[in-house]
Amino acid sequence: MSLMHRVGCRRGLVVLAVTVFLTVVVIQLLSDEPEIALVIGEPYETMRQRSSAGIDPAIPGHVSFNIPKSDARLRFIDTQYGFVTPPARFFVIFYNKEMIISVRMSPQVEPLLLDDTLKVVLDLQEQWRNAGWVPIRVKEFPSFADTPQWRDRLRETNNVEKAYWRAGDKYQLMLVVSRFRDNKRPTEERYLITLGIHRSRGVQ
Repeated sequence: MSLMHRVGCRRGLVVLAVTVFLTVVVIQLLSDEPEIALVIGEPYETMRQRSSAGIDPAIPGHVSFNIPKSDARLRFIDTQYGFVTPPARFFVIFYNKEMIISVRMSPQVEPLLLDDTLKVVLDLQEQWRNAGWVPIRVKEFPSFADTPQWRDRLRETNNVEKAYWRAGDKYQLMLVVSRFRDNKRPTEERYLITLGIHRSRGVQ
């Protein structure tokens, strides 16, 4: 084997080793990201023990809510209808007698530009579609899309756009996108995404 060939092989091994190392680091960073892992209808304490984000215990016998102690993503862990959101700063978990009844959150840590907003929304919709969720009330509230028409609708001042999805007879959710005046960036178009999840009507 020539000297140049050996050097080339060594360089290849170094590149491979660095690639593997960086991949492990990225996976570790993602796995360390605080998250709330739950399903609607489960005991609140089960969610609390499972989640890596800190959150206060439920008040026994009460109807109330709690907020994670840090930014956290939602991992909705239903075995069929599961999905994951980006990290959220606004994140509220509602419970009734220590059972989770609904979630309301904004899957972002700051108001987003339109391109970034659509990226988050379309990724969520794709996850739902792949997991078996279906859009409902589509004549009034069609699913979001990255089209010139949708961009014009979202850019309208004070406009609020909604879409509704359903997971069999188990869950429903509402996805909302609205313009937001960001005082830190008054010349930029910024948007808020709101996600609300609850049990389907009639499900006990």
